[in-house]
Formats: sequence, C-alpha cells, structure tokens
Amino acid sequence: MRLSRRGIILGGSALLTGCATASTGTPLASVAAPLAAPGAAAPISTAQVIAPPLDPNGLVPAALMARAMAALDIHHRRVPLRDRMYLVDFKRFSGEERLFEVDLVGGGVTAFRTCHGKGSDPAHSGYARNFSNTPESYMSSVGAYATAGANYGAQQGPNVLLDGLEYSNDKARERAIIVHGADYADPEFLAREGKLGRSYGCFSVSHLDLPALRQRMGEGRLLFAGA
Repeated sequence: MRLSRRGIILGGSALLTGCATASTGTPLASVAAPLAAPGAAAPISTAQVIAPPLDPNGLVPAALMARAMAALDIHHRRVPLRDRMYLVDFKRFSGEERLFEVDLVGGGVTAFRTCHGKGSDPAHSGYARNFSNTPESYMSSVGAYATAGANYGAQQGPNVLLDGLEYSNDKARERAIIVHGADYADPEFLAREGKLGRSYGCFSVSHLDLPALRQRMGEGRLLFAGA
C-alpha cells in the first residue's frame, strides 16, 4: 500500500520508532468529542493529529525533496519504512553539508557531509561532475537506494549496505557502494584541505557521524542521491 506523508501521520506513525514530533503546524485531522447532553458542560478538548511542516528551515532544495517523495511511492515495496529518509545533493560542494536526514513525521532535517567518487571529480575540484553505474568507474551513482542494514567489512569497517533501485545505480552491491566512515571525510581533513577527499563511489562520511547514521538508517529506508 502506498503512503503519502499524510498517510504516514494519520495511519502508521505509531508503528515507527525514533521519530520526533513538533507542537506546531497545520491540523490534518481531528477526532470529534461526543456531543454533550443539553445543559452539560462542553468537552474540555478534542484530540488532533498535527502534521508539522516538512523541512521548515529550507535546507533541502525543493526539487530534490519532490523527487525523493515521489521515489517513496515508486519504490514503496523496497522502502517500507516511512519515518525518515536520506537525501544527497551532489550539486553542492563537497565541503558543504549535503547529506540530509529528513524526519517525515516531525518534519525536521539534520545535515551531514558526505564524499563523492574520485571518478566523478577527477580534477578534485570539490564538485561531482560525472556519474556512472559502471564497475571500476569510481564514480558516484544517482537515484534511489534502499538501505539494507548495518554491516561490518574487513576493509571499511562499520558500514551501511545499500541496494540500488534504478538503472542508474542497480549495480550498487556489485560495486560495493556503501555508507562508511573515512579519514578523508573527517573535520580535520576538511579544515586542512578546504574540501573532503574522494571515495571510490561510496557515500563516505565522518567517523564521528557514522555511528548515529548507521543505527538510524537501518534497513528499508530511502536514500536518494540527486545531481
């Protein structure tokens, strides 16, 4: 069954964990209290379901958010968890925060930094220019991914597995495209070089950010990369 953000809040949010809620927003629905008998005091309050605004601070480009929301419906069988999703804006400079965790229930957005592939930026300008799904290209791939759970690899250590869901990234497992920590994504590297280093196509993040992301990404959530 496909769920819009409204459907998430009205129907399934109680089944999801780790989601913040806000106290302001536009009422989506209300549950009316029983009518009072003639002469009786009116009910004190009515129960309301509130949908806080999504990305109230405007951190995510509107076009990228719209594409990701569409991907939630298109790939609903592979991304059944609708409490949060992850977006990557590869149009941004690598030194900027461009990996976003979007709370689909509470509406808030948390921003992180992430690397792109060296094949996408051969001159190491800090900007990803080219994208590919080809093995050994060392390029980043765009499109919708499903998180496939926390993992541990001999080479990269703790990581999050990803399954590519589109023709532009469906070789993600073959290419070992994952989310992992890297020295070249740490704040010290950024301070020294003025930009992050490059991966072999993985979404490398700071060692400081990886533990929380690894836990919260889990399995069955959307990661959408756009350029």
